[in-house]
Amino acid sequence: MTSEEDKPPSNILERIKKFISFKPQSLNEVSEVLEHALTSNIIDKEAQLIAEKAIRLGNITLKEIMVPKIEMVTININDKESELLNRIIDTGHSRYPVLGNESNEVLGLLLAKDILPIMKTKQKINLSSILRDVRVVPENKKADTMLEEFKKDRSHMAVVIDEYGTISGLITIEDVLEELVGEIEDEHDPTDADEIIQVSKNEFIADARLELSVFEKKFDKNFDDINAETLGGLFIYKLGQIPKVGDRIEIENMLLAVTAADKRKVKKIGITVKT
Repeated sequence: MTSEEDKPPSNILERIKKFISFKPQSLNEVSEVLEHALTSNIIDKEAQLIAEKAIRLGNITLKEIMVPKIEMVTININDKESELLNRIIDTGHSRYPVLGNESNEVLGLLLAKDILPIMKTKQKINLSSILRDVRVVPENKKADTMLEEFKKDRSHMAVVIDEYGTISGLITIEDVLEELVGEIEDEHDPTDADEIIQVSKNEFIADARLELSVFEKKFDKNFDDINAETLGGLFIYKLGQIPKVGDRIEIENMLLAVTAADKRKVKKIGITVKT
C-alpha cells in the first residue's frame, strides 16, 4: 500500500508550489490556481480576492489610485504660523507635503506630531528645521512597487509627479492597501467610477472619481471654466476645501452632497435634480 508520503502531490498543490516558486506567465493562470484553491477549501473567498488583487497591483499605476492634486492638503514653507496651525486643526491629517515658492517645489514632509513639542515651549515654529524627507515618484510607477518601497523605508506617503515634473497627486500606503482589502465587500457590486446610479426619479449617486465629462453629458452641463477633471474635483473647487460627509453645494438646478468620504478624499456624491 502506498503511504501518504509516497503519494504524488495533487495537481492543485503542484500548481500552487509552481506559483510560489516561479513567476506566473499570466493573470489568468494565477486566477485559475486561486480558483482551484478556493474550491479545494485551501483558501476562503476573501483570501482569494485579496490574493488576486495583490497580483493585479502590478498592473495598476499610481495615477489610477492617487489623491489628485486638487484634493491635496499642502503647506507652504512661507505660511504664517496661525495659518499652519489652523490647517492642521481643520483637516486633522497627520502628514502634510510642504511646498516651496514654486508650486511644484517639494521641500519635504511635515508630521503634525513634530509641532507639539515646539508648541509646548511656545517657541516660533521653524518649518525647515523639522521637515522630514518625502519620496517623489512618477505617476506611472506600479502600485506593487510603491507598496514595497513604502515597506522598505517605513514611509507612509509620497508625492506623485507627471512626466514634466509637475505635481499630479499624492499617494499613501493606505491608498495602495485599499486596493487590496478596502473594497472586497464591493467585489460583486457592478458599479464603477464611470457609472451614475439612479435611485429615484430625481436622485442619483456617483463615485467621486466620475469623469466630469461623463457628468456633463448626463445632465447637459458645461464646466469648461472650472479646473477639475472629476466630480469630486468639481465639488472641492466649489466648496473651497476638502469636503466631509454631509457637505453640500448647489450648482444651477442641482444639489450635490457628499455621502461617503475619508480624511483624504471624497468617495461618493449624491445628486438631486430640482424640478
